[in-house]
Amino acid sequence: MTGLVLEGGAMRGMYSAGVLDVWMEHNVKFDVIVGVSAGALFGVNYLSGQKGRVIRYNKRFNGDKNYIGLRPLLREGNIINTEYAYHTVPHTLDVFDDAAFQASGVPFYAVVTNIETGEAEYIRLTSVFEQMDVLRASGSMPFVSKPVEIGGRLYLDGGIADSIPFRHLQTLGCNKIVAVLTREPGYIKKPMSPALIRLKYGKNTPLAQNLIRRHESYNSASGALQALENAGGAFAVRPQTALSIGRIEKKPQKLQSIYDLGRADGEKSLDALFAYMNA
Repeated sequence: MTGLVLEGGAMRGMYSAGVLDVWMEHNVKFDVIVGVSAGALFGVNYLSGQKGRVIRYNKRFNGDKNYIGLRPLLREGNIINTEYAYHTVPHTLDVFDDAAFQASGVPFYAVVTNIETGEAEYIRLTSVFEQMDVLRASGSMPFVSKPVEIGGRLYLDGGIADSIPFRHLQTLGCNKIVAVLTREPGYIKKPMSPALIRLKYGKNTPLAQNLIRRHESYNSASGALQALENAGGAFAVRPQTALSIGRIEKKPQKLQSIYDLGRADGEKSLDALFAYMNA
């Protein structure tokens, strides 16, 4: 069984969108998919078959000050306008094909971080429209987003607890792992300011402790995936140099350039990807 893992990274996800659109064109299929943060938000379009939707709506709406940035952060405490981004756009302005997503039959898991425990949870999406809050929670970046309530519990960005959730695919029985990453080879995450974390999330809360150790868990997961890849147990596509793009990038040309880079790497990956999946 082959599983696909999609790393997050805010607008670095334009790279992943480019890779996935190429794979969609070549009918690459997976048995299960797990996405975290932007990997979940953008990855659902793979199962709805909506090639080009991710780059299209981000180029169209990111420049709107009411959609993303300081204005919604000051107004509602979220750097992305909840109603605009998670309801108006997918329901009306650039409609997401939830029926096609459901009809795909491929299990899709979004990673969220439980505020109380600080741990990752993996929630299967059966309907994007009915479970939009799960996607919103997965992409709710710490410090600039309010926690999202799901089933009476509060959640934030899944990347806090599990930025590269390939191990979840292994627990589901996947013996082949394909990953689309948004960090370059050899990237080492640096620690965040413990003082800032404790000021926002408390001194000894599980969430604060997880944020303080996030660089360690990220670097450990990245190294473990690389070791698995070196041993032939995983296949990863990643940018070869650091992606020069802001986390809330608004410039259409910058979004397009990162998307195009992903498309180019997606094309280059095809022969090796098919060889790995069919071995």
